[in-house]
Amino acid sequence: MSSDTSNKPSKVKASQMLDEQLCFALYSTGLSLNKVYRKLLSRLGLTYPQYLVMLVLWERDKVTVSEIGERLFLDSATLTPLLKRLESAGFITRTRAKGDERQVIIELTSQGRALKAEAKSVPSDLFCASECSPEELAALKRQLEALRRNLMKHG
Repeated sequence: MSSDTSNKPSKVKASQMLDEQLCFALYSTGLSLNKVYRKLLSRLGLTYPQYLVMLVLWERDKVTVSEIGERLFLDSATLTPLLKRLESAGFITRTRAKGDERQVIIELTSQGRALKAEAKSVPSDLFCASECSPEELAALKRQLEALRRNLMKHG
């Protein structure tokens, strides 16, 4: 136990039981979430990571690979294969920036823009699958964002 009286949580005796691990609860929930998304996104021809990229682009088109990476917490080595597949599918184009050849600009094609309308039901379908109230999901989202912020300080 820590004798520090600040707002930091004190150390607690940690269990090594799998079902008592926060990391396992998050991991197994993520697997279940991906399974639902796989079912919802298959008709769109997207994987879950590709869907996240498309969400970024539907919010703001013509962004750099690094801007997408910052939004999704992914590095360019992870993003590049995703972007190549999205380009092959006809959803995006990748072009070098005129002012800086090192930067690659990602832009939606007309097919990529049209996909937004086809994907419109995905958030509500996921909401239904969660069987949670809007208030429960909003509170959970806030808690997860706070947890992410805290963990990023130590990562």
